[in-house]
Amino acid sequence: MRPSLPLSALWLALLLLSLPAPAAEPAPRTIVVVRHGHYLPDPAVDEKVGPPLSVLGIAQARLAGARLAGLPGGFDRVLVSPMTRAQQTAKVIAEDLGGAPLTTLDDLAECTPPTRRKDITAQMKPEDLKACAEQLDRLYAAHFKPAEGKPQQELMVCHGNVTRYLVTRALGVDTEAWLEMSFGHVSMTTIRIEADGSMKLIAAGDVGHVPPNLRTGATGDPERSLAVPCAGRPRSA
Repeated sequence: MRPSLPLSALWLALLLLSLPAPAAEPAPRTIVVVRHGHYLPDPAVDEKVGPPLSVLGIAQARLAGARLAGLPGGFDRVLVSPMTRAQQTAKVIAEDLGGAPLTTLDDLAECTPPTRRKDITAQMKPEDLKACAEQLDRLYAAHFKPAEGKPQQELMVCHGNVTRYLVTRALGVDTEAWLEMSFGHVSMTTIRIEADGSMKLIAAGDVGHVPPNLRTGATGDPERSLAVPCAGRPRSA
């Protein structure tokens, strides 16, 4: 007959089982934010969804995918804006990442937050500007923090306004300065969150993977269409 455990040992075992698991140690998190590719405005399309990529935009996305596939370590997850141009850009990139699964994140959707350039937002409702800032602050709080247990590398495919606002937050500067930056289509912005929560901007608006004759979307870039008629100047979003 097996001897029974002393009562004190039994209580100790139960106590140990009831204790919560030790918290994982904080670790660095690297987030690469990619703007979508070139698109052509279409006033007939619902603004919440937005128009699709142009032929040029698809070509730009392929260039971004090749660049991202060459980065060491791969990506632990890919988060995507729900808007069409971002979804299409992410799907093209995912092919180069070996079919990486995509997670749609509503807070990555394009919007316009308050800016120093009051002439730009003069016709916009103050409540819409405020709602955008709240959306992007929520996004930042939820994702721009240390990883748990081991280093993480994540990819976000979204929009110009979103990316520029996130950069101001990472740098700890006036968020209304976001419009003083100009990032081209499929540009890459890399932000590293250290284990202690401090931020480092590694790259901002990097378009080194796009040949100069295919660059669009940033200040000084000429309009290009690759034989696709352009109805007007694309928005900066």
